[in-house]
Amino acid sequence: MNMDKTHVAITALGGFVPETVFTNDDIAKMVDTSDEWITTRVGIKERRILGDEGKGSSYLGIRAVKNLFETHPEVKPEDIDLVLASTNTPDYPFPSTASLIADGVGIPKGVPCFDFEAGCTGFIFGLQIVRGFVESGLYKKVLLVAAEDMSAIVDPEDRATLPLFGDGAACAILEPSTEGVGVQDIIIGNDNEEAAIHLVLKAGGSANPASHETVDRREHFVYQEGQYVFKNAVTYMGDVTEQILSQNGLTQEDIAWVVPHQANLRIIKATAQRINLSMDKVLINIEHFGNTSSASIPLCLWQNEARLKKGDVLILTAFGAGYTYGSAYLKWAY
Repeated sequence: MNMDKTHVAITALGGFVPETVFTNDDIAKMVDTSDEWITTRVGIKERRILGDEGKGSSYLGIRAVKNLFETHPEVKPEDIDLVLASTNTPDYPFPSTASLIADGVGIPKGVPCFDFEAGCTGFIFGLQIVRGFVESGLYKKVLLVAAEDMSAIVDPEDRATLPLFGDGAACAILEPSTEGVGVQDIIIGNDNEEAAIHLVLKAGGSANPASHETVDRREHFVYQEGQYVFKNAVTYMGDVTEQILSQNGLTQEDIAWVVPHQANLRIIKATAQRINLSMDKVLINIEHFGNTSSASIPLCLWQNEARLKKGDVLILTAFGAGYTYGSAYLKWAY
């Protein structure tokens, strides 16, 4: 191993979920479904919902970053030199949610901030972006936030999507390391032919601006063709996980933990089965948080931070809107 090579490493985590618990029984009072139906098909029992008027993804991100500062007091706002936010539910088209989070946690004026969107694969895409910035030497301490107020874009009358999503945020500090730990490899990609067909927010962008008609057609909520998305998620998450293991010569015995995107428990189990991995090595929080989109992987890491040991091999894997997919191979840094 070349100990002089610079890798980008996660050195601290923070997270936050709202206090309000939205159960399957609550949903059954709103649409034609049941706790048994939801649990059997997606593995979700409850999710957390923000629901506060005037608060959005930046609020969730601010709370997550403040949690990081509280639990990792060695990290100071003035030391951060770049802020990135992965979000599919920005507070506004502009300004960036990253800039609102930076202001809300006391990061000094002058630090660059920007948002990016890669569906539920956002955290892995973010690691790849930060990898370029840090390993090139451009930045030394980067704050990567994934913040999702998914309840703001879910149709309360749609029994197919209402049970799936929850709200939450998580964040990571990323720094250079020459100890052989950190990000070892990342694969990301897109199936662009399918990008705006089966999983899309139809209105509110420049191609289909908000109007009385788009509101009446309920086009400002998530549209998803569940079976088609399920099939592709199983395929892409399985394929990209196999690929990252193969090109790095890893076996099931090498892996400490797989951290998958929390979209559906059946997808997670299918991915583990694809690589012949015991579910004992898979981190899961979908039962209590639902699908928190790009926040789901870092939320899992944050919840299990105390269980992660320096040098542990982690495999992250995800699939999301835009038909993004990705997998990351990390050696835990602390």
